[in-house]
Amino acid sequence: MNFIKNLWNGIIPENPIFRLALGMCPTLAVTTAAVNGLGMGLTTMVVLIGSNVAISLLRNFIPDKVRIPAYVIIIASFVTIVGMLLKAFVPFLDKALGLFIPLIVVNCIILARAESFASKNSVMNSLSDALGMGLGFTLGLTVLGIVRELFGTGSIFGLSILGASFEPALIMILPPGAFLSLGLLMGLLNKVSQAK
Repeated sequence: MNFIKNLWNGIIPENPIFRLALGMCPTLAVTTAAVNGLGMGLTTMVVLIGSNVAISLLRNFIPDKVRIPAYVIIIASFVTIVGMLLKAFVPFLDKALGLFIPLIVVNCIILARAESFASKNSVMNSLSDALGMGLGFTLGLTVLGIVRELFGTGSIFGLSILGASFEPALIMILPPGAFLSLGLLMGLLNKVSQAK
């Protein structure tokens, strides 16, 4: 029961993007296209799952005085592995995400979940929390990427949706479009939540 509750918690009630407003740098920067949002979300989720499980396993062995540096080293190890795998197997995504891959190390979602959850809970609970938060982050980035790409280029995942006659709103794929889209989606989610 806890597994499902933790999983669901990260997807909607405590969605990292739309509810907690965490990880805003990659959220606003890489979501110019849906594929970038999906790729960044999945990459972050893999790191989050690996680091949460490792920190939960090692929580009784890490001294309190060095817990944050220890967490950063564990997270950096997973980021390095994921970064190398992206370079080797998905180079176009590695190039599109660029600097934001190494910056996952200091992503506040990952550090917050390590400190507030994985360091205090069992491996299964930490796994479910990481999976839920990772899915919520991936969902948020992908939805934001879809909205920005649809209105900014008329396509979703590179497939033309609105046709050749569509006049794209280029502002949507520029930084102001990121803020506008995020604000509107946050407001819509809050409105739908209050209606229930």
